[in-house]
Amino acid sequence: MDLILPSTLSRRSLIRIGAAAAGGAVLGTTVAPEIAEAKLPTSPKFNLTATEHHLFGPKIMHETHHGMQGFTFDDVNRRLFVVQAQNKGSGADLVVNQVSASGKVLGSMVVKRAGHGVSIAAEPSGKNTYIWIECDADKNTKDGRGTALARVQFKNITRTSIDSSAKFFRGSNSITAAVDPINKRLMIRRKENGAWWLSVWPLSKARAGKAADRLVHIEQPSYGRTFQGYTFYGQYAYLFYGDGQTDPAKINSTIRRLDLNTGKFDGNPYVTKAGKSLNYREPEGMAIHKMDNGHVGLFFGFASHQSGGGDNRYANLYYKQL
Repeated sequence: MDLILPSTLSRRSLIRIGAAAAGGAVLGTTVAPEIAEAKLPTSPKFNLTATEHHLFGPKIMHETHHGMQGFTFDDVNRRLFVVQAQNKGSGADLVVNQVSASGKVLGSMVVKRAGHGVSIAAEPSGKNTYIWIECDADKNTKDGRGTALARVQFKNITRTSIDSSAKFFRGSNSITAAVDPINKRLMIRRKENGAWWLSVWPLSKARAGKAADRLVHIEQPSYGRTFQGYTFYGQYAYLFYGDGQTDPAKINSTIRRLDLNTGKFDGNPYVTKAGKSLNYREPEGMAIHKMDNGHVGLFFGFASHQSGGGDNRYANLYYKQL
């Protein structure tokens, strides 16, 4: 069932759309009761000062002249996906790359007029992977942001349109998704009444459009640096901030840990110096991944430029592990 949430959604109201047709659901608009929410179970948390490891990079993606944005892992099928803007595209056209652990591009899917790509989420389904990605950008330019989420199977194709049955949370004012693959939950980050909110559902409930099964709905605390990505594991979200820098002495790429049960930052901000020798270095994206060694990893990315100038842009991934 498709779910439409307007920008005026509050904790006590939502608009659900259902529809009736032969073989389908019934279309109509009703106001549902307040969504029940429950605290997430106590869970481990990443030590932000732990050793940082390098996965790959600098590596060029399919779109040579655009840096990486968000990324995500399919832990069941052992796949990694990195999103970036399309070369010579509108600015809101996004390319999802399937990438090996060494950074080799294995395939690419184009989603036209999608948005900016701050975050994407992978959902395994048998041998296939479905990608949760913003769509229907409000502007078909580099300033465009998605007004809905699409859940689409990753294929080496160009998607110029997406069927309405594959769209969720239509009517949003900027929206992206992240996944906790260990606990099989989906997080939605969207703007509501001018503020950013984080909401969590069991992945199966989100896929079924069951808004009333929401587990978390909290306002994202303000922090005075440029927001660049997020992910979550258990009861904690991890938020990535910072600006692109050419001077290693001015690095301000910061990770904050947020307790989803209290809505407050947990612990001190951590400035990561991973990749400090890169030629230009801009924080981009976060994701959770259960690695081959059995450890859960908190991954974070940086976009970089080639030395000596030029238009080529590169992806770089680092991680901490529990």
